[in-house]
Amino acid sequence: MEGISIAKLLIIGALIVLLFGTNKLRSLGGDLGSAIKGFKKAMKDEEPTAAKTTAEDVPAERVTHKE
Repeated sequence: MEGISIAKLLIIGALIVLLFGTNKLRSLGGDLGSAIKGFKKAMKDEEPTAAKTTAEDVPAERVTHKE
């Protein structure tokens, strides 16, 4: 077993194009790209809010009761 050669990858790629068509593959690629872009944007937006909430959760002063 040598693994997957370039010729085998080309045959698999041609079969995928024949099965799904170029329009379907193009729209699938666009959807995948927008999903990755949205995920990266959400991760960037999440970092500052996480730091902000931890700073807000700390009380300014401690309250004690006298008996």
